[in-house]
Amino acid sequence: MTAPAAKSGTAPRPAAPADGAAPAAPVVAFSGVDKSFGPVRAVTDLSLTLYPGETVALLGPNGAGKSTALDLLLGLKNPDRGGIEVFGRSPTQAIAAGRVGAMLQSGGLMEEVTVRELVGLACDLHPRRHPPADVMAAAGITEIGDRKVNKLSGGQEQRVRFALATAGANDLIVLDEPTTGMDVSARQAFWATMRAQVDQGRTVLFATHYLEEADAIADRVLVLHQGRLIADGTAAEIKARAGARRITFDLEGAVDTDLLGTLPHLVGLDVTGPTVRIRSDDADATMHAVYGLGLYPRNLEVSGLGLEQAFLAITDAATAEEAGNR
Repeated sequence: MTAPAAKSGTAPRPAAPADGAAPAAPVVAFSGVDKSFGPVRAVTDLSLTLYPGETVALLGPNGAGKSTALDLLLGLKNPDRGGIEVFGRSPTQAIAAGRVGAMLQSGGLMEEVTVRELVGLACDLHPRRHPPADVMAAAGITEIGDRKVNKLSGGQEQRVRFALATAGANDLIVLDEPTTGMDVSARQAFWATMRAQVDQGRTVLFATHYLEEADAIADRVLVLHQGRLIADGTAAEIKARAGARRITFDLEGAVDTDLLGTLPHLVGLDVTGPTVRIRSDDADATMHAVYGLGLYPRNLEVSGLGLEQAFLAITDAATAEEAGNR
C-alpha cells in the first residue's frame, strides 16, 4: 500500500489520476465537529477527511475522544455542532445503503445462537450481502460455525465481530480495537484480510492501542488528544514531527542521573542500572556534551523515535501546552 502524502495537522488530498480526471470524492468528512457530555467536552472542533483506499489508524490516550468520534461517524451519536458526511450523505443514510461496516467494542453478541446462524442473519440483512460461507472463511471462523456464540473465547468473539462488519460489500470498514484478545497469529491473519479489503478499493479506519500495528499497517495516522486532532500524517511524518532522536548507551560504575539531567537538548531521560536512554532534539549536541562531561559511553546507539515514542512525545507536549493555557 502506498502512503498518501500529508502534513501534520492537515488532511492529505488525493493525487489526481494520471488521466487528468478529478480526484476521488471523500469517503468521510468531519467539519468543525463538537460533542459534549454534560461538562465534559469529548470532541472539539474536529475536522478531517478520509479518501478511498486509505488505511487510517486513530490513536490517542484513554479519554482522547476516539470512541466518541467513531460513534459520531456511525450515526450512533449526533454532534452538538458541525457536520459529518459519509459518501456525501448523512452517516445514517450511508449505513442504510450498506456502504459502511463496523466492528465495535461496545454491544454484546446474540447468545444461544450458533456462529453460522448469526453470520447468516447479518448477511441476510445487508443490502449488498456476501455469501455467509465466504464471510466466515475470510474471518477464519468456518471451523467454529456450529459453536454457540456464548461459548467463544475473546479472540473468537473478535473474529465473529469482524465477520459481521464484512457481511456485505461495504466501502468503508470502521474498527474499534479490532485485535484485542487475539494471539499473534490471529492478528497477522486479521490484518492480511484487511489488506485484501483495501486492495479492493475499500477504506479502513481503525482505533487501536497497539501502536506497532498502526506503524506497520496504516497509510495514515490521526492522533487525538483531549478531543482535538493534534497530528495527521503518515507514520514517518508523525515520527519526524516529534523532532527527537533516541540515544542509548551504557556507562561503567555509578550513573549520576543529576549530571545527565544537565545535558543540552534533553527531551527525556531514563536510567536503568548502567543503561542510559535519552530522547534529544539535537543528538549531535547532546552526545558532544556527554563526552565533554568526561563520560565514555559503551554500546552507543542513536536512532529515530518509534511511533510509540513519537506518540508519547506529541501527547506530552500537547498536555503541557493545555496546562500552560489554563
